[in-house]
Amino acid sequence: MSHTSSPANGARPAASSHGHIGLAGLIVGAIGVVFGDIGTSPLYTLREAFSEHYGLIADHDTVLGVLSMIFWSLMLVVTVKYVTIILRADNDGEGGIMALMALAQRCLAKGGRSGYLVGILGVFGASLFFSDGVITPAISVLSAVEGLEVVAPRLHAWIIPITVLVLGALFATQRFGTAKVGRIFGPITVLWFLALAALGVFNIIHEPEVLHAINPWWAARFFIDHSWGGVFILGAVVLAVTGGEAIYTDMGHFGARPIRYAWYFFVLPSLMLNYLGQGALILEDPAAIQNPFYIGVPEWARWPMIVLATAATVIASQAVITGGFSVARQAMQLGYIPRMRVRHTSSSTIGQIYIPAINWSMAVVVIALVLTFRTSSALAAAYGISVSLTMLIDTLLLAVVARTLWPRWRSWVLPLCGVFFVVDIAFVIANGAKVLQGAWFPLVLGITLFTLLRTWRRGRQLLHEEVQQHGIRTDSFIPGLMLAPPVRVPGTAVFLTSDRGVVPQALLHNLKHNKVLHERNVFLTVETLTVPYAQRRLKIERIGEGFHRIVIRFGFMETPDVPLALMQSADSDAGVCIDPMDTTYFTSRETVVASARPGMALWRERLFALLHRNAAPASGFFRIPGNRLVELGTHVEI
Repeated sequence: MSHTSSPANGARPAASSHGHIGLAGLIVGAIGVVFGDIGTSPLYTLREAFSEHYGLIADHDTVLGVLSMIFWSLMLVVTVKYVTIILRADNDGEGGIMALMALAQRCLAKGGRSGYLVGILGVFGASLFFSDGVITPAISVLSAVEGLEVVAPRLHAWIIPITVLVLGALFATQRFGTAKVGRIFGPITVLWFLALAALGVFNIIHEPEVLHAINPWWAARFFIDHSWGGVFILGAVVLAVTGGEAIYTDMGHFGARPIRYAWYFFVLPSLMLNYLGQGALILEDPAAIQNPFYIGVPEWARWPMIVLATAATVIASQAVITGGFSVARQAMQLGYIPRMRVRHTSSSTIGQIYIPAINWSMAVVVIALVLTFRTSSALAAAYGISVSLTMLIDTLLLAVVARTLWPRWRSWVLPLCGVFFVVDIAFVIANGAKVLQGAWFPLVLGITLFTLLRTWRRGRQLLHEEVQQHGIRTDSFIPGLMLAPPVRVPGTAVFLTSDRGVVPQALLHNLKHNKVLHERNVFLTVETLTVPYAQRRLKIERIGEGFHRIVIRFGFMETPDVPLALMQSADSDAGVCIDPMDTTYFTSRETVVASARPGMALWRERLFALLHRNAAPASGFFRIPGNRLVELGTHVEI
């Protein structure tokens, strides 16, 4: 799920890169990356619906009722909600819950209660995205390898070791990037969906009665027969729509049209043929419910299908992992998580990134999940709550965007949001019933991540307020300094500061200890916008006496490169020419000290201090060369 960032001049490269690929190439690429998660759901969805947990009997009416719910969930949640409507909510071409949150906040008054609530929803949704992201690789790969039990029961003891080995290799190869592997993602996943469709047709021929499940009456009849207890089966049905968020997240990489074409004409038909084929097999032989996917495969094709399924689940996992990198970078840019070391794995595509801290954190959690739950059925109990809550948050944010930005469409989108809300609530209730069976894990993980994100955001705000309160205003400092000017030395000094109106602490420390002032001095502020790509990169203001104030803007999808952006200052009207070889960067590194003063709870302040101490320095995040950097430390109480 990696996204392409713009170059330093702010021009968005995606459009140009899409031009020579062509629509067909984009459709194949979208099939390989966007639909990997939802495309592996047939491995376990129908099996889980008839597991002992729900107590359903695999008779004619029940099978058709469950299949009807799967079909209409795919139509309503994925086709109508995500593919048809939410793909319209593009934030300058980018998608995903962080982009949707930023788009919704732009519609609301800055600093108001509504904007604050939207921010809370977006951050919680991003936290749930990561919870979902660690379960997807575990359940997908494990369910694929479990096919060994069907073809060779004696290999049962090897299922866990093989799964851990595959996942370990997957995470270990992330540092090499996905550019080369990505070229074969599309064709392999196309082959996977063709195999799903072929298997579905093969089994439907033996029991064509199953085609009646498309009639919504069978879903309604299921609820009539099972009363309110029938709602809980949605805890298994939701497994069929996991991956809907990925469709929106990857919009910026492929565009809305290729994703829509791939879904309407290829992915959706293949999925439904396979689900109906599994249902036909169960109608013919109820004992096949033990593993309807693999039992429905002819014996001669089972070994190749295990290999193909494992490859498909690895690709789905790859998409989730790289999506985690992309969302983490967006969260870093928007100030919700500490800065981390970001490595670029492609010299031609800047969007191909690798974040070691995210990668290995996910690896530890994913492998621990496999070793703890040990079967895909046990993991399925944990799966679903984070997905359904994320879908609910998407619906609420979509309603905000439709109400404020879509005056022509809101008359029909808002009523549909009401329908989506009811469906999402039903999914949340159904999955909430599985809390004691394992759904507690993604909830605990999501709440933990949410606490970390909010603590970091609030701590940064308190730190900024403290520095500003004790800072010296620029407009009074420079005239006073010039009354008894210090010694001027050649060169340019760039002082990083988050507050334009306050003298950077690094400058005050430099004057105090070194007692010199450079010939040219730049107060530099880096801003992250709520749009993916900045159109106007630099804002330069001449203060006088050799001082300039420069603001550099980056979109939340871009990788900040301060030295490269500053090289453009020579072309500005202010006439500031910054020679990289004659420039020294000064930054202050604050040591945060928790105190009993009003702000946050003491434990949150200590947590923020720990996060702040271990965050990557701004110099590395902004790609400032270490041999041109001077760091000066200071203690700050919050």
